[in-house]
Amino acid sequence: MQVESFSEWLGQALGSIIRFIVDSLSGVFNALTQASGNFVDGLSKALGMDTSIISILILIIGLMLLYSAVRAFLRASIIAGVIWLVLGLWVLSWVIH
Repeated sequence: MQVESFSEWLGQALGSIIRFIVDSLSGVFNALTQASGNFVDGLSKALGMDTSIISILILIIGLMLLYSAVRAFLRASIIAGVIWLVLGLWVLSWVIH
């Protein structure tokens, strides 16, 4: 009889601990999801672009092209810098309205 009550108590204790961990992680991940969604919404409103994944990817590609232009200018490669700059601005003009 006591073995059953101890086993039941142990099961309830482990279940409570697992439930607490799952609820805590769920709350953390929900907060991160909401924060990232708000960030993307704010970014898209400020730039005047859509909130789709493709728009975000094109924005990242355009920023990478601008970064390449800055690196080329720092290496004193004017022609490559101008090419990267024009490509970057052209790609960014697709997403920013």
